[in-house]
Amino acid sequence: MNLTQKTRLSRWMAATALVLAACGQDAQPANQEQPEAEPHSADEATVDPSRIAVPPPVRSNLGITFVSVERRRVEHTRRIPGTFEYLPSARREYRTMLPGRVELLVRQFEEVEAGQALFRVESPTWHELQQQLAEAESMAEQLEAELAAFDSLTTAHVEHEAKLRLSISVLESRVTKLEELGQAGGGRITELAEARSAVAQARAGLAAAEEKGAELELSRTTNTVRLSGSRKKAELLLRSMSTLLDVDVKELSTAADDGGTREAPWRSLGSLVVTARESGVVESLTVTDGAWTEERALVLSTVQPELLRFHAMGLQSDLGLLRDGLDARIVPPAPTNVARAIGLQDTMQGKLALGLSADAESRTVDLFVTPESIAQWARPGVTAQLEITTDTTATPELAVPVAAVQQDGLDAVLFRRNPKKPNEVIRIEGDLGSNDGRWVSVLSGLRDGDEVVLDGSFQLMLATSGSIQKGGHFHADGTFHEGED
Repeated sequence: MNLTQKTRLSRWMAATALVLAACGQDAQPANQEQPEAEPHSADEATVDPSRIAVPPPVRSNLGITFVSVERRRVEHTRRIPGTFEYLPSARREYRTMLPGRVELLVRQFEEVEAGQALFRVESPTWHELQQQLAEAESMAEQLEAELAAFDSLTTAHVEHEAKLRLSISVLESRVTKLEELGQAGGGRITELAEARSAVAQARAGLAAAEEKGAELELSRTTNTVRLSGSRKKAELLLRSMSTLLDVDVKELSTAADDGGTREAPWRSLGSLVVTARESGVVESLTVTDGAWTEERALVLSTVQPELLRFHAMGLQSDLGLLRDGLDARIVPPAPTNVARAIGLQDTMQGKLALGLSADAESRTVDLFVTPESIAQWARPGVTAQLEITTDTTATPELAVPVAAVQQDGLDAVLFRRNPKKPNEVIRIEGDLGSNDGRWVSVLSGLRDGDEVVLDGSFQLMLATSGSIQKGGHFHADGTFHEGED
């Protein structure tokens, strides 16, 4: 007896043991008397040996599931393993703007909305900035008041100079008359001397007034420059505050009416509150509540779970087939539909994008696919497979999952669900073609709309393997029996 015959004999003995244990009885409660098995008629032995009854209790006990036949371009499909990862834009970090004590306002894994407060910082440096801005604004107000007073001072000074010039003109006319009178032999010398002295004094007064005017103009210019500097300093401080708070300058400086008093928001802020820039989930907290931190210390980070992409490593030898924009499908990691497994049809679609560089040592190239929609099972680090169709013009072929095909000796076996009797399956020998590692094309024996057994096909193969030539059925407890009920 060779190895193959021994193997078939062992399977036959195992199947016979199951038959003897459950023949002629269905699953019954332990405390209920079992009815005596009735003998099978001779007609029951003439049934089609390729057909097996699989009622719902049997399917439940054996975990039998079905999958529809699909049309696929198996020969032109590349299958590459990979993992999910976050897009670079999915994660956002929130840091302290200034040194101070941090008060956390959210918990890890909490969902947050845009504008929601994340943490508060009590910072002495912030109060110093407030003081500096208040001093700059106070200085600007003082200089504005002084510049406003310069208008009246300048007007009075101009009038004073005009009067001095008029007085000098009058005095010079008197001196001229007195000189003409003296040349004519009249007048007094003392009177002329007094007139000339008055002119000199008036001119000295005008020079002093002009000097005073220059001083006033210098003071006006100096105060104007100081006012401009104070305003710029206040503006820069306000911009710094707006950057620290991540709010608009106008929003920070616009006074609000509060009980009859108007006060700019920056004056009333006793602490800094950091809010979420966008919705997401708190990924990690790097400080404890109430801890003192340095400037720009990382407090927490958030992520947007929906911003995922699939990252796989393709072979450089396939670069002649791979290109940007190819249709790609991300399929679940499990190749079956067993309980708790992700269904084969729960896939995601997207377009292929090749990385900008390749790895010379491993001879691979990065492949990226951003799904059009995210399935519930997609998570960073979850492994899956990338299906890439390299030729969309090829004719699709009927295909079934590789897991649905069982090898019985030299025969590849499939179990097709009877379209007319959903509780019956038909054993067929598969005429198989191309195989992409997960799906295999079927050249004959199936048609569009057919279903085949996926999970549980191995048990069905054992029950129909070797020299078993009769049709049969399964009992509710999962045991197999030749013939029909």
